[in-house]
Amino acid sequence: MIYEVPPLGDAELRVIDELDRMRDELRHNVRDRRRWLGSLRRLTFARNVQGSNSIEGYDASLDDVLAAVDDEETLEAGDETRLALRGYRDALTYVMQTARDPDPPAIDASMLKSLHFMMIRHDLSKNPGQWRPGAIWVEREHDHELVYEAPDRELVPGLIVELVRALETDDGPPVLRASMAHLNLVMIHPFSDGNGRTARCLQTLVLARDQILAPEFSSIEEYLGRNTARYYDVLASVGQGRWSPDRDARPWIRFCLTAHHRQARTLLRRVEETERLWIGCEDLARARSVPSRSVAALADAARGFRLGNSTYRRLVAQSEGEELAELTATRDLKRLVDASLLVAVGERRGRTYAPSDDLRRVWMAIRDDRPKHTSADPFAET
Repeated sequence: MIYEVPPLGDAELRVIDELDRMRDELRHNVRDRRRWLGSLRRLTFARNVQGSNSIEGYDASLDDVLAAVDDEETLEAGDETRLALRGYRDALTYVMQTARDPDPPAIDASMLKSLHFMMIRHDLSKNPGQWRPGAIWVEREHDHELVYEAPDRELVPGLIVELVRALETDDGPPVLRASMAHLNLVMIHPFSDGNGRTARCLQTLVLARDQILAPEFSSIEEYLGRNTARYYDVLASVGQGRWSPDRDARPWIRFCLTAHHRQARTLLRRVEETERLWIGCEDLARARSVPSRSVAALADAARGFRLGNSTYRRLVAQSEGEELAELTATRDLKRLVDASLLVAVGERRGRTYAPSDDLRRVWMAIRDDRPKHTSADPFAET
């Protein structure tokens, strides 16, 4: 027996309907091949990697996450954090690739083990790609109090079979199937380490197969990373310290629906802001007579992200489909500095570029127009 979707009330059905409308709106906004879309995808992907790893204590700035995702050197993140970020990057990239496959591989035990291996392969002591060898429990970090005891090791293969069967047979809303897959995997706790990351990745995978939104925009991993305490609290409330699949999963379902609702609102805002920023950078590039291919890099720099020669070339390739030689990129960057759009920092190969005051003001004007932060509860009307 595994956790099951509880009977849905009017409140849950209403929020699911609202979420479907927002996802349709988001799909409409990100389905076109707009030049700025690649930048939004890249940052959304990096935020998902950052969020899921931060829950496990692998904290890194968004600049360092972007560097790890792009296979560049991180400035502050240590070796272990960098390896964890890259492992999760690989797993999410695999999820994205399988979502585009017209004949995707089945979600089964082998798939779960493969995702786990991608994430944890840098530490063989944690048995990457294998079920845990024995009992496992979760302790509170500050006082080592036992907060959860997973089911016996002998039960793991059978419970995973049930989880997979539920995914195959449940024809309910994908957002519910994905949420329950996450809950069951994290409660089964089949691995020695990395159970949370694998469960969050599985949730994104199930949603990606839905084909409503690209995997980057389906995930709630950024939201979970920003609301870790609440995430742990609701898991503790449902689990009550041990494997208890007879307990009501409604608090978890409501938490996930709320997470999706709020994340969708955030993404819709970012779509609008990204387009406004792109237009502002295009206007500046035109006025200062610099190459139009530099707009993606200007938009990144305006938000304060680290920009170097290799990143500039990657952004041009992503937005324009144009592969630049290193020397050409160097010349472009010099023109941007001469045009008072960028400020050079450092020397030679270690040189990076910061936004000028003129460029920074483009982003700050957009930020100043942003509505006040709201954490409206989608269930508050009930």
